[in-house]
Amino acid sequence: MSTITEMVDVEVPVKTAYNQWTQFETFPKFMEGVEEIRQIDATHTHWVTKFGGVSREFDATITEQHPDERVAWTSDSGPDHAGVITFHRLDDNKTRVTAQMEIDPEGFAENVADKLGVLDRRVKGDMKRFKEFIESRGRESGAWRGDVDRPGS
Repeated sequence: MSTITEMVDVEVPVKTAYNQWTQFETFPKFMEGVEEIRQIDATHTHWVTKFGGVSREFDATITEQHPDERVAWTSDSGPDHAGVITFHRLDDNKTRVTAQMEIDPEGFAENVADKLGVLDRRVKGDMKRFKEFIESRGRESGAWRGDVDRPGS
């Protein structure tokens, strides 16, 4: 299992950054290799990805979500991964977005990519593209402000 941590400062209020991150169906606009995400319900998503010419589909569950603070998830099927995105207000119009993920690569191409640091670079690129995406818009494309408590809380 590999741990990847990446952060980016975005020039938008924390509410705007958080609201955009809750719009999972827009992820293909800034995440490399993400072909499609369908929001099944408030806590379930279905992903279609492509990496090294290999397409994969998997489901994920939002395990914790608190407006303007964090979104955490875990995979239900497919490649084993989990993570959390946190949002930290730096000032009225600047937010630090931090991605922390644990990924257990599945298959030869993903294991080689992990060993060569490709997955780290991909997440770094995704965060940079998120910054460009949200700053160029200046506003979110939608929002989901509900709370999801961590299991057992």
